[in-house]
Amino acid sequence: MPEAAQADTVATAEATPDTPQPFAELGMADDEYARVREILGRRPTSAELAIYSVMWSEHCSYKSSKVHLRQFGEKAPENDALLVGIGENAGVVDVGDGYAVTFKIESHNHPSYVEPHQGAATGVGGIVRDILTMGARPVAVMDALRFGPADAPDTRRVLPGVVSGISFYGNCLGLPNIGGELGFGAGYAANPLVNALCMGIMKHEDIKLAQAPGPGNKVVLFGATTGPDGIGGASVLASASFDDESHAKRPSVQVGDPFLEKLLIECSLELFGKDLVVGIQDLGAAGVSCSTTELAAGGTGGMRVELDRVPLRDPRLAPEEILMSESQERMMAIVEPARLDEFMAVCAKWNILATEIGEVTDVTAEEAERGGRLVMTWNGETVVDLPPRTASDEGPVYERPYARPADQDGLQADDPSRLERPKTDDELREQVLRVLAAPGICDPTWVTEQYDRYVLGNTVLATPHDGGMIRLSDDTDRGVALATDGNGRYTRLDPYTGARAAYAEAFRNVAATGARPLAVTNCLNFGSPEDPGVMWQFAESVRGLADACGQLGTPVTGGNVSFYNQTGDTAIHPTPVIGVLGVIDDVNDRLRTAFGHDADGAAIFLLGETRAELGGSAWADVVHGHLGGLPPKVDLAAEAALAEVLADAAEYGVAAAAHDLSDGGLVAALAESSLRGNIGCAVELDDPFTDLFSESTARAIVVVRPDAESAFTELCTRHGVPAAAIGTVGGSSLTVRHPAGGFEIPLDDLRTAHASTFPGIFDAE
Repeated sequence: MPEAAQADTVATAEATPDTPQPFAELGMADDEYARVREILGRRPTSAELAIYSVMWSEHCSYKSSKVHLRQFGEKAPENDALLVGIGENAGVVDVGDGYAVTFKIESHNHPSYVEPHQGAATGVGGIVRDILTMGARPVAVMDALRFGPADAPDTRRVLPGVVSGISFYGNCLGLPNIGGELGFGAGYAANPLVNALCMGIMKHEDIKLAQAPGPGNKVVLFGATTGPDGIGGASVLASASFDDESHAKRPSVQVGDPFLEKLLIECSLELFGKDLVVGIQDLGAAGVSCSTTELAAGGTGGMRVELDRVPLRDPRLAPEEILMSESQERMMAIVEPARLDEFMAVCAKWNILATEIGEVTDVTAEEAERGGRLVMTWNGETVVDLPPRTASDEGPVYERPYARPADQDGLQADDPSRLERPKTDDELREQVLRVLAAPGICDPTWVTEQYDRYVLGNTVLATPHDGGMIRLSDDTDRGVALATDGNGRYTRLDPYTGARAAYAEAFRNVAATGARPLAVTNCLNFGSPEDPGVMWQFAESVRGLADACGQLGTPVTGGNVSFYNQTGDTAIHPTPVIGVLGVIDDVNDRLRTAFGHDADGAAIFLLGETRAELGGSAWADVVHGHLGGLPPKVDLAAEAALAEVLADAAEYGVAAAAHDLSDGGLVAALAESSLRGNIGCAVELDDPFTDLFSESTARAIVVVRPDAESAFTELCTRHGVPAAAIGTVGGSSLTVRHPAGGFEIPLDDLRTAHASTFPGIFDAE
């Protein structure tokens, strides 16, 4: 090994209490630094400062959000399906037949703006490892994306890179990308949202936890070597004070290697299958700092690590840099000494570098009282000696001040009823085409065709259907469905209602596949928590989501908070992205969104109640550039009833297709279903403008098999869901009739409007 770098030791720290330290540059407040000194009884070493700065960062500690996130536990519904909840790398739910599913969504927003391809790619890699550490085989990914205006120069830089990064990493891993979202808005310029979700499948007995039990057990780092890439990338940027003048400029965005991650997945699964691991943690945000403190805190509370045994690809790295590095494709395992040779042999089989770097230690009663003891050495000298729980579990908790923004009342008072509406059928037709061509509503194929949706062979539904669906295994027809949804416009108008609407839409999308919603994950994207207006938006959103999940019995299993999403003083629209998972007993009963030719002549039913609700709507945004009023009301009892109708309709075989109504309203659903099946439809509406563009919640369209109309209407009556036959499938146009006239749009014209937007913008690049 090359000569070790000089290090700031504990002995040095004790002898030089007044040495200035770059805590502010590392994102620590004065009182936080003072608290570290109080915990240690001295100044921290540079390595200890690195640990506390990343572990107490907003990204890792949730210090501004904890007081609100507790509601997810306090209001959690009783649910026997929940096997592992909030606090582990990902939640786990029982989906029947001895199977369990783990799923989670996280953000990689800021890295994806700095370096779009690698930022998005490593976002996928990180969430996949979170799922892997639970003991599951990753089986599918999704992504929820938001960008600035589609035709803006910066979007043309960022979006292709993000998409290529997601595609590159997921495709190389051989994981199907089964769905997600794509949204645009001026507020996301210079601050895109890249939220990645992964799902894994396991048997109940295969669940693994992040803990380090058993004094004497070995700490093994396996996977990639540790380099300078991503030092502090997801938590804080490394301080220049930690750099030597001879060091090259280091990237703050991690660099991913999906081929190595694929080997790491297969290696880990074999290790799990041979029961060679007693504790496991991936190295994502905060790297070695996170894995060591969390594993130690989850076990006996004691661990000893030799940092100079960490394999490096840059020998100049100092201990603090090793601790902060976020190099990808790394895992840390706790292994019994008697099984260590077997562990190493499995790693060698998969060509995975594995190095024993320490061991679990016992702690005295006094040390346990203080939070355990984590000791790290460098070149024989002690550079870290701290209680791990103080870093992982006992960081600062802030009750940030929050207040309703001064402009909120005026925003809500600016109702879209004042906006000019189309006066003729020609104007209505033109506005329909404008909405269908708008980024965020238009055909996303330019993006989604870059992802492999069917690799592994168990994909049952994927984009462009309402939700993705995966068969659990080759020997069962049981499946799980997933959907993600969020609407920043709604949440800006009313954060409480907007969060509930996002949850309701994801719940509805899962139900529209024929599955029954079971559990929730979330990625909460907001501006600066130091802004009282942003904190009000956050607090109201969390309250709304917690209330909604409690009411409909779907526990929050975990998720992510992403703060500081803003440019200068301008924050993004508050954007809670909600993922809902559901279960279907037989994937052969699934519902598709496309109108099939086998349904030619079948009746189209509109389920739910349509009201004149256009606040935050696509029509107001696209046609008038307007945001104001109130978002649509959310009736969760109506959502639950609708979900029962959709699941029963799938199970009983009375529905030929179904599509939820959300962004863009009825006209978007009709157009998408027609184009996906390449067959038209004709509908008769009393109030065509409101009926086409309203975004009232708890609604769906269902194509009912001709011999099942009475059974279907009886099903709707039984569940108390309003149902009206509004038209039929057939022809080669989207035809709208109403008492005073009507219009039609040939499918070719509809397809031109709907499908040409992204190729026109991005292929030109």
